[in-house]
Amino acid sequence: MSDLRELLGIRHPILLGAFGGMSSVALTAAVSESGGLGAYGLYGYDGARIRETAADLRRATDKPFALNTWLPTGDEALPGPQHSVFAQALEPFYEAVGVEVPHRPERYLPSLEEQLEAIWDAAPAALSVVFGVPSAEVVAEAHRRGVRVIGTATTVAEAVALEAGGVDAVIASGAEAAGHRVSFLRPTEESLVGTIALVPQVVDAVSVPVIAAGGIADRRGVAAALALGASGVQVGTAFLATAQSAATDAHRAAIRATAADETVLTRAMSGRLARGVRNRAVRAIEASGTIAPFPMQNWLTGRFRAAAGEQNLGELQSLWLGQAAPLARHDDARAVFEELLAGV
Repeated sequence: MSDLRELLGIRHPILLGAFGGMSSVALTAAVSESGGLGAYGLYGYDGARIRETAADLRRATDKPFALNTWLPTGDEALPGPQHSVFAQALEPFYEAVGVEVPHRPERYLPSLEEQLEAIWDAAPAALSVVFGVPSAEVVAEAHRRGVRVIGTATTVAEAVALEAGGVDAVIASGAEAAGHRVSFLRPTEESLVGTIALVPQVVDAVSVPVIAAGGIADRRGVAAALALGASGVQVGTAFLATAQSAATDAHRAAIRATAADETVLTRAMSGRLARGVRNRAVRAIEASGTIAPFPMQNWLTGRFRAAAGEQNLGELQSLWLGQAAPLARHDDARAVFEELLAGV
């Protein structure tokens, strides 16, 4: 624990999960101000938006925080003629929220290079990455700037690869966790290791601090993770349920109402496997058998999901949540933090 606290400049070994597309300045700042490491997910953010967000974070807190980005895997779909085919397949959802079928964009995502330039300008305490090992150049530049690098593993082999790549800490993300499974060495379906099995094996395999994630929502989960050898914990769903998060009321209600065995792993919303609620949209898209590859599917569903969020229509949103959702019992981020801290 002490190594992780010193590494990141924090008082307590508690990290906020970085919600790609669902982060908020208020929640990130609340966790940092409480003595943990707040985090902000930059999925889909271009350079200008990253710089604006970082400025907002600096105004909200002078404590350390992490910025998170997704590494390209090389198989990302580019805008092409097939865009219109997959867009038309989702037409009923666009109609349901009153938006037009979206035309093909020039790009689905900003480049990693554009994001990194803005991240370096932002100078966070840490850069966290998912879906791979950051390049030697990225790690070297981060370290030159005094930025710690945190990688995310779903298997022991991924953790070993991350340490060999020079990261400063590894998040061991168990299959119970909410949102996207960020496996990168083998197919996701072959990388579904639970937190209790994953954490001690990763601890034994690497020498850098290990941060446990997945299924941790209260003091008991924290105590268990530390007993398994983790240096800290990363928590997502319990914080997502709070008033400071960017979740809609419908999403928070889903967290309160969804049993552990009711969460599902689906590609319906993004084209990549993620854990959440099998709502109307997920059921219909899965039944159609028409799911575009990532990030095309994520971009296409994002057009109606954003409108559904504004209208608080939970059945048409991505309701990401983990298997510990029934343990998310607090409405305020500070109360969640205090509960977690009691397990340290």
